[in-house]
Amino acid sequence: MRIRQIALVAEKLEPVAEQLRALFELAEPFRDEGVSTFGLENVVYSLGDSFLEVVSPVEAGTTAGRLLERRGGDGGYMVLLQTDGLAADRARLEGLGVRVVFEIALEDIAAVHLHPRDVGGAILSLDQPVPPGAWRWGGPGWQDVPENPLAPRITGAWLQAADPGAMAARWSEVIGQPCSGACEIRLAGGTLRFVEEGDGRGDGVAGVTVAVRDPERVVATARSLDLPVEGDSFRVCGTRFELARV
Repeated sequence: MRIRQIALVAEKLEPVAEQLRALFELAEPFRDEGVSTFGLENVVYSLGDSFLEVVSPVEAGTTAGRLLERRGGDGGYMVLLQTDGLAADRARLEGLGVRVVFEIALEDIAAVHLHPRDVGGAILSLDQPVPPGAWRWGGPGWQDVPENPLAPRITGAWLQAADPGAMAARWSEVIGQPCSGACEIRLAGGTLRFVEEGDGRGDGVAGVTVAVRDPERVVATARSLDLPVEGDSFRVCGTRFELARV
């Protein structure tokens, strides 16, 4: 398994979309009209062959809208993991009693979204693209995006919880991947970390790690946008972005 896409939720889509585009020098995003089924609008940015999505409610009563209310503003929303064995994953989920809240099977991808109460911290999606290098949710032209001088890619995410050890153990059994004593699950090309909740916002996706060629350049952009900066990290959309060097 690998982290293929992280989704954030924002009360107002465009300001966050422009901040992320400026920070990572990203190309024009893909806008997926299909998310209107969930009462949302979105943008999806390609960071190499990983993806960063921002969703925003356009209707009342959405899951995303309730999350904004519960956590007091913008923040993390979904973690999408690529798998090469969705059928086996589904059998494991059934044995664990994990509910599927959405599923889709297309020629080029199959996916299941899991009930956040049965997993904890976020909506978790398990996706199997065909072929493995494809990714429908990135839009039809993501593989033709010009080379980004920063070469950004998502290499990790961390979730906060009142009991990070328990949440890490639950994610471990749900995705069938071992968890270390440091509350980490190491995946292909990235790591899921589980940390103690300390900001009063409750359980949720607290941060994303992005590897780039020039972290100093990204931090300088964050300062120019008046974003809160601490070392090689900054906060945008209620989420801490931690930079690593490619």
